[in-house]
Amino acid sequence: MYSVAVSRTFVAQHYLTVPDPGPEGELHSHTFTVEATVRGPELDEYGYLVDIDELTAATDATAGSFRDETLNDLPVFAGQNPSAERLGRAFADRLLEHLRPETATELAVTVREDDVATVGYRTQV
Repeated sequence: MYSVAVSRTFVAQHYLTVPDPGPEGELHSHTFTVEATVRGPELDEYGYLVDIDELTAATDATAGSFRDETLNDLPVFAGQNPSAERLGRAFADRLLEHLRPETATELAVTVREDDVATVGYRTQV
């Protein structure tokens, strides 16, 4: 299995909407580092799993759509608690709008929230 990963860091804001969220229920910022990893068993005719420049551009565009935003205000989080886990899925879904690698079979997104926690989401491509 081959893999190619690109990571980007951005700041976004949110507030948690769970019962008794404590201080996390107030609007606050996090520095998120998101790593997008595509995996697949085969390479294309040029020896690539995915063109790194295309993956980089798609990751930049996706990170840019969350950068400096309040996650709660984005339609993708409407009516949902904007957790890091949900950010991982939203990032993956949006990334796949920009990138359709022909030979990759899986996309994994890892979200690091500050230096506190790391969460992941994995989907088939």
